[in-house]
Order: sequence, then structure tokens, then C-alpha cells
Amino acid sequence: MAALSHYPSFSRRLSLFSSPPSSHCIQTVLVNLDPSRLWTQNRSYRGSWAPRLGSRRCFCSAVAKQEEAGVVRVDSIGDIVRPDFPILHQEVNGSKLVYLDSAATSQKPSLVLEKLYGYYENYNSNVHRGIHYLSAKATDEYELARKKVANFINAEDRREIVFTKNATEAINLVANSWGLSNLAPGDEVLLTVAEHHSSIVPWQLVAKTTGACLKFVRLTEEEIPDIGEFKSLLSKKTKIVIIHHVSNVLGSTLPVEEIVRWSHAVGAKVLVDACQSVPHMVVNVQSLDADFLVASSHKMCGPTGVGFLYGKDELLSTMPPFLGGGEMIADVFLDHSTFAEPPSRFEAGTPAIGEAIALGAAVDYLSYIGMQKISEYEKELASHLYHSLHSIPGVRIYGPAPSDTVHRAALCSFNVEGIHATDIATILDQQHGVAIRSGHHCAQPLHRYLGINASARASLYFYNTKQDIDDFIEALKDTISFFQLLERTPEKAHEVSSE
Repeated sequence: MAALSHYPSFSRRLSLFSSPPSSHCIQTVLVNLDPSRLWTQNRSYRGSWAPRLGSRRCFCSAVAKQEEAGVVRVDSIGDIVRPDFPILHQEVNGSKLVYLDSAATSQKPSLVLEKLYGYYENYNSNVHRGIHYLSAKATDEYELARKKVANFINAEDRREIVFTKNATEAINLVANSWGLSNLAPGDEVLLTVAEHHSSIVPWQLVAKTTGACLKFVRLTEEEIPDIGEFKSLLSKKTKIVIIHHVSNVLGSTLPVEEIVRWSHAVGAKVLVDACQSVPHMVVNVQSLDADFLVASSHKMCGPTGVGFLYGKDELLSTMPPFLGGGEMIADVFLDHSTFAEPPSRFEAGTPAIGEAIALGAAVDYLSYIGMQKISEYEKELASHLYHSLHSIPGVRIYGPAPSDTVHRAALCSFNVEGIHATDIATILDQQHGVAIRSGHHCAQPLHRYLGINASARASLYFYNTKQDIDDFIEALKDTISFFQLLERTPEKAHEVSSE
């Protein structure tokens, strides 16, 4: 059983947020952060108070001071923001938690938790369906969250943002609404072998219904999708291209702007899976010119249960509903119905109101730090992670090696010779409190292409530090030694594991 420490109860934690931020904030020198911003050690944002973009009011509880009076320590972004993430301050199996599974889901800052709780505590009501104060307040906050997401990815209009329960639903929406209406026998859908299952399965189902076929781009020797092969497969038969922006296994980034330009030249639409890019870098949908783009809240410091679809207005306006019910209608008669304009057309029923509002708070949080600063910091982490892992004998890392022209995402999928990935993840957790993921990472076709059935994956976010990486590397070395000892002398290894 995991032993939890330094983790206040929910009711106790709420008491930390009882007043607006103190004006007596401590300034610190921040690596890669705007020094004009103030940060406070007092976690104080609750109820109606919320940070305003561009304001000098404090919203982060993240100042680090040296013991000597008047001396301020220079810290990384990870060091500075960690106090905002209560879950990171605990022990797991007797060791300090080292969380390296952010590609699966990110942790949530207290500001986001408070925003979610504040909705249910102060103005819980259904949206768009009432004239009373609570309903109006909930509606305003819900639609404000939509506007925040639109601004975050530089959509031209907030009506181009459709809230869904996750990115998977967003892809299914496009597949069933646009795909079933526009694909016919002989049409082609172009993907890569590195796509997430959520990008493959919906289009397999649509292809089976419409008679369209799926084509897949393979990898180069450097283990990145082959752009040359992509261009050779692209043709007038290609009706839509489904691509990831950043691979959740390989850590590679695709040149989306060029892919969109080539695809549009043959009349194809493009859907971008941005689940691993929107949380980590600046994403500008107008610059990318993608027709559709999807992302999930829970990977960008927001709650689970909500994601979004970006779609160009001229496309969404022509697409039929995905689900039927309340909210998505204009008028309902006994023999037919007419439908609302987007985005309401695609948001049938009561949405995840509190979750969407908390996603808006996550966008505020990320925007205050700055996505460019987050991206630059994570490049440092990515390089440190890759080179540290690469230095361990017997470790095989998948995806391209970093270079002056190749920047990996802050994740590494890997295997250790002679040891199963799940065994590695188990011992790292039970003996060292290190959380990584093992398995196929919802990318079975890619793992088969690589000739493996599973891999271990360490994935980072801006709240991680180089110390987290160093702790992971030491724990991994110890884990490898444990299995080597087990292979040589099983009885001795059992004694070590019991200590």
C-alpha cells in the first residue's frame, strides 16, 4: 500500500485558499520567466477571485529563498511551480513520489482544483437553460472557458471550439459527422503507423461503412514518420489526413504546417491530434491552417472528462450532428427536427460544466507561465532525460536521437535488454516511488512495427526537474541491478527485495 505523507485532507487543503493573494509577494529571479511577474508562497485564490491575464496579482505559490537573509536562489520553472501541485508532495511505498507519467495524464495545480470546487460550491447550475442567477453565472463561466481555449490556440472565433468529453470523442465526432458525409468507395484516409488508437479505430469503422480505405506512412531508419513516403502516398484520392503533432511514443514532432499545405494542394482535409503538443508548446491553429485539431484537458493541467475539437467555421457549419438530444436543436417537431448552429450542434445534453470551467483555469495558469517558456524549459529536460537514459548499458530508446535540428518531446519510450517493461515499472514504483508507464501506450500498430510488444515510458511536464530525472535514472540502475542479481541468484534477490 502506498504511504501518503505531506498531503493535507481535502477540507484542510481548502482552508489554504481563504483569501485573495497578499500584496507582500516576494520577488525572485526566475530562469526563463518574466521577472516582472510576482509569485507568492501563500496559496490564496478562492471563490470569486481568479487571476487576470496581464495582472501583477500573484497566483502561484512558488518562491524559493535561501536561508541567508536577503539572498534569493535562482530556480528552474519546475522548482518554482511544484508547490502549486499538492499531489507531488507525498511519499509512495516509503519513497518520495517522482511522477514521470504526464503523457498519460498531467497533475493539476491547486488553482484548477479550486476552480472546479468553486463551481459546485458557489454556482452549480445547468447552462444555457435558465434565467436565474446561478444559471447565468454558470453559462458565463462556461462560455468564458470556450473563449479562453480559443485564444490559447489562436482560433479565429470561439464558436470554432466544441467541448467534448475528451480528444477521442472529438475524433469520433469528425469521423462520424464529416467522414460519413464525405467519404465514398475508393476514397483514401492517410495516417502514419505511429498514430494513437483513437486516431485509427474511428476511421476504420467509417471506412468499413463508406468503402474508403486507410493508407499508412511507415517510419524512417531514424524512427520518425517518413515524410517522403507521405508525399508519395498523397493523391487526389486522399480526402483527409489524420496525423499526430507530437508522438506519444517516439517523442518526434511532425512538420504540420508543411503537411497541411501539401494536403490542401490535393484537396484533402487535415485533422491534427494535438494531445501531446497543446500542453507543451505554442500551438497556433491559424498558422497551422489545419481543418480540425483535437486536445484533452487532462493532459494540460485540467480535469478529466472534457476535451475540445477545433474546427474551421466553414466546415463545422456544413457538418450534421454527431449526437441527438437537448441543446443541439433549434426546433423539434414530431416528424423532424432542425439543429442549432455550431458549437451547440455538437454539444448534445448537459456538458461537463465544472470541468470545462476548470479547463479555462488551466489555460489561465499555463498562459501566465507562458507556453514558449514551458517549451524551452522542457527542451532542457528532454535532452537531459534522453542522454541520461542513453548512458545506461542495455537501454534501447525509441524515436529519433536529439540534435541541433531534431528536438524531442520530453518523453522517452524505452526497453532494457532482457527485462520486461512492466517488470521495470513495477519495481520502480514499489521500491523507489517512481511512476512511469508500461505497455503499448495505445499504439499497438507502432509497437508491432518496431518489433516489440511493450515499452516503458518516462514522460515529463514543466513541474518536473532535472533532479526528478536523476532520481529516476538512479532508481532504474538499481532496478536493472536487481533483475541481474535475480537472474544470477534468485534467493539473494528475494532477500534484497524484502529489505
